[in-house]
Amino acid sequence: MRHLLTIFLALLLLTAAAPAEASSPARAQKFMIATANPMATEAGLKILRAGGSAVDAAIAAQMVLALVEPQSSGIGGGAFLVHFNRQQGATTSYDGRETAPAAATPDRFMGPDGKPLSYFDAVVGGRSVGVPGTLRVLELAHRNHGVLPWARLFEDAIRLAEEGFPVPPRMADALTREKHLIQEAARAYFHKPDGTLWAAGESLRNPALADTLRRVAEGGPEAFYTGPIAQDIVDAITQAPRNPGDMTLADLAGYEAKERPAVCGPYRQFEVCGMGPPSSGALTMLMSLAMLERFDLPGQTPLSVDAAHWILEAQRLAYADRGLYMADSDFVDVPMEGLLDRGYLAGRAALIDPARSTGAAAQPGEVPRKRTQDFAPDSALELPATSHLAIVDGEGNALSMTTTIEAVFGSRLMVRGFLLNNELTDFSFRPDIDGKPVANRVEPGKRSRSSMSPTLVFDGDDKLRLVVGSPGGSQIINYVMKTVIGVLDWGLDPQAAIALPNISNRNGASEIERRADADALAEALAARGHRIDRGSLVSGLQAIQILPDGTLLGGADPRRDSLAAGD
Repeated sequence: MRHLLTIFLALLLLTAAAPAEASSPARAQKFMIATANPMATEAGLKILRAGGSAVDAAIAAQMVLALVEPQSSGIGGGAFLVHFNRQQGATTSYDGRETAPAAATPDRFMGPDGKPLSYFDAVVGGRSVGVPGTLRVLELAHRNHGVLPWARLFEDAIRLAEEGFPVPPRMADALTREKHLIQEAARAYFHKPDGTLWAAGESLRNPALADTLRRVAEGGPEAFYTGPIAQDIVDAITQAPRNPGDMTLADLAGYEAKERPAVCGPYRQFEVCGMGPPSSGALTMLMSLAMLERFDLPGQTPLSVDAAHWILEAQRLAYADRGLYMADSDFVDVPMEGLLDRGYLAGRAALIDPARSTGAAAQPGEVPRKRTQDFAPDSALELPATSHLAIVDGEGNALSMTTTIEAVFGSRLMVRGFLLNNELTDFSFRPDIDGKPVANRVEPGKRSRSSMSPTLVFDGDDKLRLVVGSPGGSQIINYVMKTVIGVLDWGLDPQAAIALPNISNRNGASEIERRADADALAEALAARGHRIDRGSLVSGLQAIQILPDGTLLGGADPRRDSLAAGD
């Protein structure tokens, strides 16, 4: 395997700076996995070859991602996954979102002057850390869908951590831009003894993480949520050099992952399923897609000016409702039925001028069957970090899992070889606006609203046709939707759909990926009244398409160190 990894990393070093381009998708007949890093893909593929399930492969891949992509995800963070059991024909979702400590109060991120803290003043340190959920949610999914022993799934990650691994290009690049690693443990790991940064391809070891993973492999998640590891987590948070937090051992011991019904809705002749609250992903995407049924997207060329205009305007309206109504449904009565009401969405679609944009922010709609109190709209930040895995196993079971520590390098606190999340900054910093509470305000035990959008798509015969998801902060929803439309409406393979320029509207400017093949599109949209913002829009899309004959086509985002592979 080390020989293969050397080849993968060499190729990545040559292509890391290249723009996204369409290439041939990976092909397989039995099973497939797509992740953000070749080493994680190889670890998951090894499990699939051993007869492991999609969940087994996800655990193995996630543990390697914790090592080779620590700035994006790991055991110090959380995850959402949507799972399809082919034999039962059942789709369900698993919630491993981090929770606020019991001592958290709604004004957690308000300064002494009564104003919200600046983003990095809130993020760096212990105050932003939520109770991690990744290991608990993987334990729950493994209990229900695992085949191989839990401990076996940690072997590759432990070995790589002990023997060393080549630093991936994306990790090396992130380190060159990181200015907030002030904690001694984090600086000691991410910098060489002489103070210089690790470069891509250099060999890095993480014996502390190897020890942590070995304890979890042998003792299960209890070894993480109680005992010495838990105590070290609490100490790192409460004794942080900046913004010490208030998490306790009781907070860690009491964390529970949750199995929830998947949120599904129709799109043309397909059924799209994803993660409900506390994620806003499925609801917002399903609302946008329902509005787009009014328009002839299948009759357009991929990302024509008309198509891009319609998509951006639908997103604008959906994000307006997202900001007002969506939060943790265990705390807020989210009007899911009303948000997906076909009559309501037809009315919202009628607000879209087919030829021109107002360029202004849309107002939330009056959702039918709304039982919630009168909330104020929220604009909480979600910065683009995170990671995604797409897997189809040998039995036809599938998993779409988005996993995160929130911002790049999370809270910047490292414990026993892994980084702790800054997930609590996904809550609204303002608990109320003009006397009205914000649905996504901080509350003890609450899970912050997310945009993570692990997605499964089925055809009219209930056959699984697409497994897809992406990192990317609050733009995740729109990255995933672009790919879904590319495959379903334009007949693209998943690699070609992923490689299309990213476009996004979060009820503000229309964001168009900064690359030459999107320049004309941006100019044409500006001429239609769109306020244009050009940016990098770095997604990390992973997708697997299942063709009617059973062939698997895999797509991996060329914007990251991604790889799709299978047999």
